[in-house]
Amino acid sequence: MDDPLARVAALDGVGTAAAHARDAIDALLRHRVMRRQAARLAAESAVRGARASAGLDGADVDDVSDARVQGALRAVADVPELARLWEHSPHQALARLHVLAARDLVADADRLGRPRPDADTARLDQILRLSTARTDAPGVVVAAIVHAELVAVGVFGVADGIVARAAERVILVARGVDTKAVSVPEAGHQALVLAYLPLLEAYRSGTPDGVGAWVRHCAEAYARGADVGLSLAEEITDA
Repeated sequence: MDDPLARVAALDGVGTAAAHARDAIDALLRHRVMRRQAARLAAESAVRGARASAGLDGADVDDVSDARVQGALRAVADVPELARLWEHSPHQALARLHVLAARDLVADADRLGRPRPDADTARLDQILRLSTARTDAPGVVVAAIVHAELVAVGVFGVADGIVARAAERVILVARGVDTKAVSVPEAGHQALVLAYLPLLEAYRSGTPDGVGAWVRHCAEAYARGADVGLSLAEEITDA
């Protein structure tokens, strides 16, 4: 069976980067706070991640009334439930993410959860199918590719970045990488913001070098997001 995601995982340096990200997240999941306060850590992670994601879209993260901040908060808060839905109905889960993220950003409520008329729905269908298919690729690679593809397709035309980063979280949970949703991948992307858009453009080129560079970037963002999660865990422990 063809496994395009496994081919991505075989690109230069991707496997090593993915293993590093997984090790960092595993270290977070072993933190002592997970025994009794995992839910609190997940809530703190969601808030930190939503603000970082909205910031990547240009929102004032200190303005909690900003519609992008509120949308990101709603989307990230629903990740655990959406991870279960994504496994058997990724189209429905993606539509739900857009409803949550863009509710206050579009004037026409009928646009919520619906791909824009000129979206490449064949490409969207393909990546959603691959996101739930069996693959030898690590979950880290699947999450990175889903993120980039949703941005590249520009599925909805509004809040696509926030939706893509929330979907990335969903995949990390659904693929068993961050089972408790306690890492903060969005904060990792924010820390690497100078490379974020250029490497998305590199991905869009479709070259092995461009795709590999993007996935390695995401793996580093996930590792840094795990470090942010560890910092949050220590703050909870010390409280």
